[in-house]
Amino acid sequence: MRIERCYFCSGRVYPGHGIQFVRNDSKIFRFCRDRCHKLFKRKKNPRKVRWTMTFRKVAGKVLTVDPSFEFEKRRNIPVKYNRETWKKTIEVMKQVTAVADKRKDKFQMERLLGGLEMDRLTDMLEVKRHMHLIKSPAAGLRKPKAKKVQEEDMEVVEEKVAKRIEPGPSRVEVKEEEEEDKIVDEEDMEEEIDGKIKEESGGEEDSDDDDDDDDDGGGGDGGMDDDDDTTDEDA
Repeated sequence: MRIERCYFCSGRVYPGHGIQFVRNDSKIFRFCRDRCHKLFKRKKNPRKVRWTMTFRKVAGKVLTVDPSFEFEKRRNIPVKYNRETWKKTIEVMKQVTAVADKRKDKFQMERLLGGLEMDRLTDMLEVKRHMHLIKSPAAGLRKPKAKKVQEEDMEVVEEKVAKRIEPGPSRVEVKEEEEEDKIVDEEDMEEEIDGKIKEESGGEEDSDDDDDDDDDGGGGDGGMDDDDDTTDEDA
């Protein structure tokens, strides 16, 4: 089945559809609908009508140069029918159409991105040109104190934001810190207990020493009395 192309808009013309016009010099013109046929009879140039494919190609809105378009060329060469070649051609046609669609989409996206960049540049030029309407002439006449206050406020706000943005400790780190704190607390408790035991043992030793001293003092007094008795007898 051969699918023809419309002479005016380059649309598809399937068998049994469209309009066919044969000129006096035997040249055949095929049209997909009445609209294209009427514009052709009115001698309209398809390059100047915005909705035709020829206008889009001339304006650079459609991919025009690509090796995949070579497969769509008309070849009036008789080929002997063979089922295997027919199957291969059908598979190749599917692959070629898929590749052509991808390349067309890529070309269109690049064209749209270029348009966005141009829009951005034009907007920047427009803003620079009319800056006096946006910015007040008295904007630079403010007091320096107000600027310092604003800068300080901005620094405070930035510090708060930085503190909020800083990542907190992970759960593993928190657990490790808790375990370390527990170990330190246990060590402090052991030290306190050892200190109390030492203090109690020291107090008991002091009390024993005092008792011993008392015993020694009593014996000394008895000795003095004996000496006194001996001196009296001598007298």
